[in-house]
Amino acid sequence: MFTGPFDFSIIKRAIDDLYVEIDIIDLRNFGIGKHKSVDDTVYGGGVGMLIRADVVMNAIESVKDKNLNKSEEKIILTSATGKTFDQSISKEYSFLKHLIVICGHYEGIDARIKDYIDEEISIGDFVVTGGEIPAMIIVDSVIRLIPGVLKVDATNNESHTKKNILQHPQYTRPRILNKISVPEIFASGNHEEIKKWKKVNSPKKS
Repeated sequence: MFTGPFDFSIIKRAIDDLYVEIDIIDLRNFGIGKHKSVDDTVYGGGVGMLIRADVVMNAIESVKDKNLNKSEEKIILTSATGKTFDQSISKEYSFLKHLIVICGHYEGIDARIKDYIDEEISIGDFVVTGGEIPAMIIVDSVIRLIPGVLKVDATNNESHTKKNILQHPQYTRPRILNKISVPEIFASGNHEEIKKWKKVNSPKKS
């Protein structure tokens, strides 16, 4: 699932230019028994299967960097019960030396895994089939904020950079499209007035 999104565009360039290294860990490598089981039935009954905490714990231990301290490495779990991911969290993660993202799946992971992670992260108040796609979103958001990955100042004025402020409307050629013209202020050459227009027309997040 991860090879497509991580093999194109900004993420691929970031990998090629050595700004980031991505390792995809298969839980099956840490599965139990000859069938390499990673899940089991739920104690107390319930629909679906639960990922075993011991399997995930072993996977975590295999990738943790023993040379880093807690401020340099973070272990997160994608979970519907986690705090909602936003630009400020993404910015925080972009300064880490090592980020471990555990993808929830099935009915989730044995709750005892919480003793081995730093925080749970949700990407919104809805349910998806697994934590893989949320993990891709988190990784994409974080990588583009790593210094050097994008041009200098490329992320300074975009949506969500400033709290509750979204980016103002932007325009390119043709100047008139189906009788709708680019705002005249952009042709004025008055950079101070253009700056004011952008500020006034930057919508606030509701």
